[in-house]
Amino acid sequence: MAEIGPIDIEVGPEAAGQRVDQFLASRLEVSRARVQELISDEKIVVGDVSPKPSLKLRGGERIRVLGSAPRPPLRAIAEEIPLDIVYEDDDLAIINKPAGMMVHAGAGATDDQRNRGTLVNALLHHFQNLSSVGGEVRPGIVHRLDKETSGLIVVAKNDEAHRKLAQQFARREAKKTYIALVHGWPKKDSGTVTASISRDRIRRIRMTTRNADGREAISHYRVVRRLDTPYGKLTLIEVKIDTGRTHQIRVHMASLGHPVVGDALYGAPAELKPNFRGKKQEATPAMSLKRNFLHAARLELSHPRTGDKIALESPLPPELHEFLTIVEAGDKAAFSPERHS
Repeated sequence: MAEIGPIDIEVGPEAAGQRVDQFLASRLEVSRARVQELISDEKIVVGDVSPKPSLKLRGGERIRVLGSAPRPPLRAIAEEIPLDIVYEDDDLAIINKPAGMMVHAGAGATDDQRNRGTLVNALLHHFQNLSSVGGEVRPGIVHRLDKETSGLIVVAKNDEAHRKLAQQFARREAKKTYIALVHGWPKKDSGTVTASISRDRIRRIRMTTRNADGREAISHYRVVRRLDTPYGKLTLIEVKIDTGRTHQIRVHMASLGHPVVGDALYGAPAELKPNFRGKKQEATPAMSLKRNFLHAARLELSHPRTGDKIALESPLPPELHEFLTIVEAGDKAAFSPERHS
């Protein structure tokens, strides 16, 4: 991030009631985590007080941002973290990534949050060699999955394999198929979304289809099953993507009015609440999912050395399979997301 400040900001009356970290994230066009870093390092003063991130603004205050706090560099650190390796040879490995794991070091308010527990760290511990094409922070990483998306991801063990695999993705020869549960029923049983994607200018942690300067993004969806549940209409879909933009499926489905279940960033409710009243509602409590219902289920590509076709599948992880079963049945008794978190 570019250097910030020193800068003075007048808080208008329209910001009354907002948290100071939320207000500054929008005003400075950075993440709330970054603002919280600045507050922790005493780089932000409200009036003459160093605030807590949760401070509620009244309107009329003067906020002074003293400058950017120095951030330690992102690092790839070998860590003994279990890996579900579904394919491996001398050139590549294909991993079934769990939800909740970042692919490489990135955002976070602390050094541990930024650098620990990543897929790259696990790869460095398990494999002797990884490609260097992606740089020191992203060794072996040919493509990525969002933190809260599970499923198949390919890793290159040497630079030649990395370049050839990257070419397949760039030429749209590698095929990626996802399974998602979305809110509502799409009008059509299948369709293609071609809306370009760029970063949201107001909320920088989001992507959007609303800017004219976005990058090309193409997603093909197909309805697998329409569900009329006690929690409203939901649809299980299969999505194939030709491009790999940040949050692509999540943004595209939200742009159609069908956000991915669990994806509060793009408009999905935090809880699924039963849509009837009375005693039946009391017997059917609200449901929530601590991740996005999005899973990279199939991956097809050509081996970078031999040219042989590699086609692998990953079934829905237990927490998604269970969630889907319980939502359809409308009975929460057996569902315990903590068991799978």
